[in-house]
Amino acid sequence: MYKKEMPEAILPIVLIISMIIFKLIRKEYEYALSARIAMALMLVATGIAHFVYSKGMTLMIPEFIPCREELVWITGIFEIVVAVAILIPGFQKTAGWMLILFFVLILPANVYAAFEHVNMKTADFTGNGANYLWYRIPLQLFFIAWVYFSCIRIPDKIKPALDL
Repeated sequence: MYKKEMPEAILPIVLIISMIIFKLIRKEYEYALSARIAMALMLVATGIAHFVYSKGMTLMIPEFIPCREELVWITGIFEIVVAVAILIPGFQKTAGWMLILFFVLILPANVYAAFEHVNMKTADFTGNGANYLWYRIPLQLFFIAWVYFSCIRIPDKIKPALDL
């Protein structure tokens, strides 16, 4: 497969755990809130990874872009800040749109990294290559849909889940 530890596995695990907890405490499932909590925890994990694997993530950015390592750190901080913001009702829609834009903007770095065979964890060029994109592009679209339907356009059936 592509990676053994995939931070996106946090999404379904935390979603299910959160929904069970809300069902036990509030006597109803809190779908949108549970989805935001899951996304927030995944973003914190990936934000931290920007610092742990900063050398490898720097390789994901083309050399013509200046301050690549600093850009990795800034995006790590952004992911952590937006993780908090999507949990605050007054900020969740704006944060959701910012996160969707972020997911769109980082896709070229993922494409570049795939073609360059970047291995983020070992900070070298032993990665999976272009085949990784068959996984990454649909995953990116899934993240965008997840954020859209849990932060921005919450379906009527799950609207009671707005408040913490």
